[in-house]
Amino acid sequence: MHQEINKTIQVLKQGGIILYPTDTVWGIGCDANNAGAVKKIYELKQREDSKALICLVADDRMLKKHVKNIPDAALSIIDIADKPTTIIYDEAQNLASNLIAPDGTIAIRIPDDDFCYQLSRKFNGAIVSTSANISGFPTPKSFKEISKAILKGVDYVVNLHQEKNCSKPSSIIKLSNNGIVKVIRP
Repeated sequence: MHQEINKTIQVLKQGGIILYPTDTVWGIGCDANNAGAVKKIYELKQREDSKALICLVADDRMLKKHVKNIPDAALSIIDIADKPTTIIYDEAQNLASNLIAPDGTIAIRIPDDDFCYQLSRKFNGAIVSTSANISGFPTPKSFKEISKAILKGVDYVVNLHQEKNCSKPSSIIKLSNNGIVKVIRP
């Protein structure tokens, strides 16, 4: 795993796009601070750039770097969630501008997955994580289901867990600074 993390970090630092196993499904990712790499992901997925993407961070410290004001409920949800949970926060900061939604929000997850945790920690930054499919097509449940267009469109495919069947996408909860909580995807 150590070698794969180092290879992946090299690609991320060069503005490349990766295909990698996450705590949910296979994801397409890049450095969340690199607007050019984020643009390449939107183009590869054939997705409108007004539809925000999810980021992964290793821990609360990194979360605080990218969200101006973290609601108290967020840390409680992160601690008690029994499945992968992505939270949409108000007032995103220190990220590529084309990654932040038009309303200033960002979706971030702290993954419970050793590879993703180690990758983000060693990279020392947020990593984009969006499902490895063309927009409008089903999310692949395994590496074998990833389309050739996606495989050809990335700069690096992580050589780990390719035999693993993925679970389902994370739950998504929006926590607004005004106290409103909305479940987007249970």
